[in-house]
Amino acid sequence: MSAPTTNEPTPQSAHSLSGSPSNGSVADTASTKEQHDKPERVLTQQISIASCRGTSVGTTGPTDPDFEVDWDDDDDPANPRNWPMWYKGVTIGFISWSTWVVVLYSTSYTTGLPNMMRDFHVSSEPLVTLGVTTYLIGLAGGSVILAPVSEIYGRRPVYMCSMFFFMLLIIPCGLATSLAEVLVVRFFGAVAGSAMIANAPGSVSDIVNDEYRALAFSIWSIGPLNGPTFGPIIGGFTTQYLGWRWTNWIVMILSAVAWIFVCSLKETYAPALLIQKAKVRRKETGESRWWSRYDQKTSFTELLKVNLSRPFIMTFTEPICIFWDVYIAIIYGILYLCFVAYPIVFTQLRGWPTSISGLAFTGIGIGALLVIASEPLLRRLINAHAPDPQTGKPPPEAMVSVVA
Repeated sequence: MSAPTTNEPTPQSAHSLSGSPSNGSVADTASTKEQHDKPERVLTQQISIASCRGTSVGTTGPTDPDFEVDWDDDDDPANPRNWPMWYKGVTIGFISWSTWVVVLYSTSYTTGLPNMMRDFHVSSEPLVTLGVTTYLIGLAGGSVILAPVSEIYGRRPVYMCSMFFFMLLIIPCGLATSLAEVLVVRFFGAVAGSAMIANAPGSVSDIVNDEYRALAFSIWSIGPLNGPTFGPIIGGFTTQYLGWRWTNWIVMILSAVAWIFVCSLKETYAPALLIQKAKVRRKETGESRWWSRYDQKTSFTELLKVNLSRPFIMTFTEPICIFWDVYIAIIYGILYLCFVAYPIVFTQLRGWPTSISGLAFTGIGIGALLVIASEPLLRRLINAHAPDPQTGKPPPEAMVSVVA
């Protein structure tokens, strides 16, 4: 139970209550200044704490501070930040695997393009490659929707539903009788699977402190960065020896394993855990006054409106978001251009077998692993900058040198 929260006066009201020091001593002046500054410091601390906890829409209605549900203490084992290190590693590994499967499916498709053209009697190669385009559009569109949903219901339910429907929608692709079926179903499958890409970074932040967050993200990124590389490799051997339809069944098996993984994980989102804790407390005690600061009194439609509009507002109003959106779009555009062009160049023009042509992507995978392995070195370069006197940490601008 947290300490009661009091409503502090504004700095202006504190100043007026203390009076202006016309003939007072220096001590009186210092006391007045302290009273003037204290509420502002308290308010700043409260805002900082709220932002760190990730509050999106606050509790409305009458609340009794004595009945607020919070973590028992700083070492509360129910807090995901206090989980054992081994379980944090397992959680990151399971999430990385699931993300790897979703991204792998985006490129394993490319190895079967010639066979699909033959089976579906399609003569236009650009038309068949639209399967990659529709999948990427589904990933982008689904991320905008499913990322905010996890802030309402928690990460785990979204992961479970996402991987289940992703796995289910692979079946129509494997049994498709026309190219149109493949294009449409791949789009909706990507929408379902996009939750892993959109919410996985949030889960990593949920369980890892600032000190180890960069390392944790590096470990998690092994999956999403190498998924596109393994797609053509696995798809190439599968297509040559089993047929292009089996590229779907292989991914379905991998996604079934991923679904088991995410079902075995605990909830990582602290607001969802505190909301559930308040519900349990109300049920056990019969006292309806137990509440959490994350209890939502707003309608689902209003919450969805707020959470869906936030990414667009940040994208078009924050310069740093605009920069990274453009930068990542260019990088991934070039990357996926390679995934479509390599099979054409190495299989059709150079006569490589379908299985061997996928190995042309190993260079990209090795490069991604080298970048991940260099994370400690990059972190040392960042920490070499003079620390900020106020925080004692390197300033945010220190990371610019690494990006450049």
